[in-house]
Amino acid sequence: MNKPHDQSYKKTALITGAASGIGYELARIFAHDNYNLVLVDRNQLKLTEIATEFQEKFNISLKIISKDLSRSTSPEEIFTELQQESINVDVLVNNVGFGTYGLFNETSLNDELEMLQVNLVCLTHLTKLFLKSMVKQGEGKILNVASSAAFQPGPLMAVYFATKAYVLSFSEALANELEGTGVSVTVMCPGTTESAFHERTGMADSKLIKKKNMMDAQTVAEIGYRGLMKGKTIVIPGLENKILAKMVRFIPRNIVTKIVRKMQENN
Repeated sequence: MNKPHDQSYKKTALITGAASGIGYELARIFAHDNYNLVLVDRNQLKLTEIATEFQEKFNISLKIISKDLSRSTSPEEIFTELQQESINVDVLVNNVGFGTYGLFNETSLNDELEMLQVNLVCLTHLTKLFLKSMVKQGEGKILNVASSAAFQPGPLMAVYFATKAYVLSFSEALANELEGTGVSVTVMCPGTTESAFHERTGMADSKLIKKKNMMDAQTVAEIGYRGLMKGKTIVIPGLENKILAKMVRFIPRNIVTKIVRKMQENN
């Protein structure tokens, strides 16, 4: 961990999926607010570029860890490496995630198993590992990045929507369990956000993306960060996304599912 002079008073934030999009913007905000950083992503080159950029701009310590979080051993390896270097994590940001697009009967099983590992298992594993020390020291923050997809089923992205529903439910339950411990859990549920996500999933031509005025990753990250610092349990960036998340409670589930299907279709 590259250390400028006297970093002992600074807290440390660990951010997964930090090489681009919301993860990168969150890292920039934490750095601006004087947090030391541990940035995790599989893109070693991009992480190195970010480390150079941030250390020119901010007086912080920054450690990069290149890991493929679809590997089940990665969370334990990250935790062990930080323990060996005596790096205490005060804020854990489980941001990494990806999706697949298409009929479940036709999509790749391997891709979806990797998605479950990244979006769901890795998030749970990292939270379990780092939470104990937070509770022991009587303070800490966890930010889990879910999606507005968490509030309803999602035909053509069935597994992705289900993983985000898990993240929302898990985070809410954990926030309740941790009341009075000094540790807070926030789950952020952004709507469609400007990023490479849609191109990677193959849904860039869907009605949802074509017709949507997407929020930029910087704005989403800033809203999520403010909510985290205030100790909010659920943060939904954007008024339209807030309204839609509430509306689905009052519409029959089968109707909601049909509406989402039409929005997700390419034609």
